[in-house]
Amino acid sequence: MDRRDDDTATRNTVETLKADTHDALDEAKERIEAGAEKANRAIQGDRMPLGERVASHVREAGHDLKGDLHRGSRDVRDAALRDEEGI
Repeated sequence: MDRRDDDTATRNTVETLKADTHDALDEAKERIEAGAEKANRAIQGDRMPLGERVASHVREAGHDLKGDLHRGSRDVRDAALRDEEGI
């Protein structure tokens, strides 16, 4: 392994860490928003009209799905890095 291979491996690791951090923050943001939707429904209870409640459930599911996508992106990226490094 020559110096260029070391530089490329280091660059790939750094880029992976940056992207993982970005995805982790995005995932956390989506999970918090999903939790806020759920909490809002719990606070309003029966005062919340049915249509609003259904829309809130849909928004919560959307935020959860986005969070899952960010986690999946991280998992795929980490698996690819491990394959490159032979771990």
